[in-house]
Amino acid sequence: MSKILLLFVLLSAATLHAQDEGLWEGYDGEWSLVSRQLIALAEATPADKFSWRPAPGVRSTGEVYMHIAIANFYLVSVTGVKEPAVSTTMEKTVTSKTDVIDWLKRSLDAVAAARAQLKPGDLQRKVKIYGKVVTVDGMYLRIIVHDNEHEGQLVAYARMNGIVPPWSKPN
Repeated sequence: MSKILLLFVLLSAATLHAQDEGLWEGYDGEWSLVSRQLIALAEATPADKFSWRPAPGVRSTGEVYMHIAIANFYLVSVTGVKEPAVSTTMEKTVTSKTDVIDWLKRSLDAVAAARAQLKPGDLQRKVKIYGKVVTVDGMYLRIIVHDNEHEGQLVAYARMNGIVPPWSKPN
C-alpha cells in the first residue's frame, strides 16, 4: 500500500510541476507560464464562445484576446522592436478562433523573442510612452502585468460559460 501511495504522490507532483512550470522563475519563467495558459484557454474555448460577451459594450472573448495581442505588439515596439503594423480596429475585425489564436501566439512569441535579444544594461535604457520616460524593464513589467490581468478576465469569461481552464482540471 505504501508503494502505491508513493507512486501517487510522485505522479501528482510531476503533473503539478508541469502545470506550474515557470512559476517563481523570474520574468522569463512567468512569461512562459502566462503564455502557455493564455493559449491553452483560447484553444479550450469553443469557437462560438469567441463572440460571447458578459454584457453589451464589454469586450467579447475574442476581442479580449485580440486586445492582448495588439497591446503586446504595441508595448514591445515602444522598446524599439519592429513589429507588424496592428490597429485597435483589429479587436473587431479579427474574429475567427483560428485567426485570433494565431495573432495571440505571434504576439506572445514576439515579446519572448524581443526580451531574449536584450543585452546587459538594456533593461535600464529609457524609452518614452504617452509622454512619460520609463525603462525598458518597466515596459516588460507592464506587458506581463497586462497579460495576467486579462488572463484573469478570460478565466472569468470561461467559467461563466462552463469552460474549465485546462491547468485547473483535476487529474
